[in-house]
Amino acid sequence: MRVGLLFGGRSGEHEVSVKSARAIYQALISPENQLRYEVIPFYIQKNGLWRDSSFAKDLLNGQNYDELKGEGNIWQFPLEVETIEVWFPVLHGPNGEDGTIQGLFTLMQVPYVGSGVLGSALGMDKIAMKAAFSQANLPQVKYIATEAEEIKYRKDSLAQKVNIKIGYPCFVKPANLGSSVGISKVSTESELFRALELAITLDRRVIIEAGISRPREVECAVLGNSAVRSSIVGEITFIGESGFYDYESKYTDGRSQMHIPALLPESITKQIQEMAIVAFKAIDAAGLARVDFFYIENTGELIINEINTLPGFTAFSMYPQLWLASDINFCELVHQLIQFALERHQKELI
Repeated sequence: MRVGLLFGGRSGEHEVSVKSARAIYQALISPENQLRYEVIPFYIQKNGLWRDSSFAKDLLNGQNYDELKGEGNIWQFPLEVETIEVWFPVLHGPNGEDGTIQGLFTLMQVPYVGSGVLGSALGMDKIAMKAAFSQANLPQVKYIATEAEEIKYRKDSLAQKVNIKIGYPCFVKPANLGSSVGISKVSTESELFRALELAITLDRRVIIEAGISRPREVECAVLGNSAVRSSIVGEITFIGESGFYDYESKYTDGRSQMHIPALLPESITKQIQEMAIVAFKAIDAAGLARVDFFYIENTGELIINEINTLPGFTAFSMYPQLWLASDINFCELVHQLIQFALERHQKELI
């Protein structure tokens, strides 16, 4: 079966996508999977141009590239695209994880790994995600949703709302970016204004969330379609000047550490696993997702942070590591995700 491995993309998580794709490519050409699949990679440059499998393979194998050499029409796909029988998108962030590429695959009428248009869009947009979580009665921090117009023209009244409803410290986040890009922790009104100005350079919709005193950051992986299972729970600890798990903490060696399994009371672990499945179904996710929580140890309180429908997927990323600890190795995990894509597509045809 021909698998189209799609990576790169136009988002700020382009480099993360390349790293994830390299790991998945190696899994697809492993002895376990090479008799099952023929992998055809495609690379999307930062300008949106699709490159063919020859170029993509060179990039996946670690060769240097110069994007200026790529010429062509961004609306014209390589000829190999029409031969693909199932897609494995590894496009983190906007234009890849938000329902846009999923809509293209749906129009192509070809199965693809991961959530559909709705699940991807809800999972990417933090404001819509929180609304879905609220409907599912999942506990969340207090938050305010705003947009560029309010930030530009009514920032004083917005600051007053923050003082009344949320207080300081709080977090300012673009609604539609991943990997902690553009997130600021603020403790004063002047810091709030600077953070809001930064956020609207990245997204017109912004969310402001209440801070939590010294929470433990715990994560759970989910796998499946209608019948889903949750993994062992892991914990992230980090070192960073920002005081939160920011981009530098995530992608700088030595700044963060995974603890699998997390040292938690059994009742808390079970609650996290159950809540992860509720969150997965609340946004109509499919295939895979990682669900992140805050655990407040002194009160025993669990608060959902977010769901990630296309989490980082290197061999050392939290999602595959959680399944490895749950007795599914990386190559088998990639195989199962493709099978879930085929299963979901078949059901949609009925």
